[in-house]
Amino acid sequence: MHTEPIRQALAEALTGRQLLTHPFYRRWEAGRLGEGELAAYAEQYRHIERALPVTLDSVAAALPDGPARALVEANLADERGVPAAHIELFESFARAAGAGSDVAPTTATAALLTAVRSAAASDPIVALAMVAAYEVQAADIATSKANGLRRHYGMDADGTQFWDVHSAQEAAHAEWSIDALTALEADPALIGTAARAAANAWWDFLCEREELAPAGIAC
Repeated sequence: MHTEPIRQALAEALTGRQLLTHPFYRRWEAGRLGEGELAAYAEQYRHIERALPVTLDSVAAALPDGPARALVEANLADERGVPAAHIELFESFARAAGAGSDVAPTTATAALLTAVRSAAASDPIVALAMVAAYEVQAADIATSKANGLRRHYGMDADGTQFWDVHSAQEAAHAEWSIDALTALEADPALIGTAARAAANAWWDFLCEREELAPAGIAC
């Protein structure tokens, strides 16, 4: 399979929206998050983590039997139980961060969730492209987060395990999604449009974290 057109479409869609360049993650890396910011982040990210297996399940169900569906199902299997359900791993981080339970999604969180949910309900290729837009960055993001949590915020292995697992798994997940999109003969232009929409929604999610920070940082 020739995956280069899909890779190029994703790369172009992420121009100027690489999440590790966002000021919020730069502050995380540098140990400059204020009191309560990790907790508030975890309260919102929880919604995204809970939604991911639902999205993958919806995408897989909408695809015909074959290599693409098998790849999405492999991703879903990891999410549900390798090495444990990822939402359970996430809750260890959330507890370590001091997050409250069942905090309602904010405007940007709801917008991100709605964008992916709508795509999953209407076009599995678009939804998978939106997932891939995050996955191609996710291993590096998770590594950066875990390192920052250990170095600056005093978290132990239980607190960082969710991010450590994603640091190890996400490169493969990204490859699986790219291979699935290639197997589906997805239009690179459609992939680029969907990935850019996802990238913008993620950027807005982090900008909201900046705006709601104790210092009220403009994004």
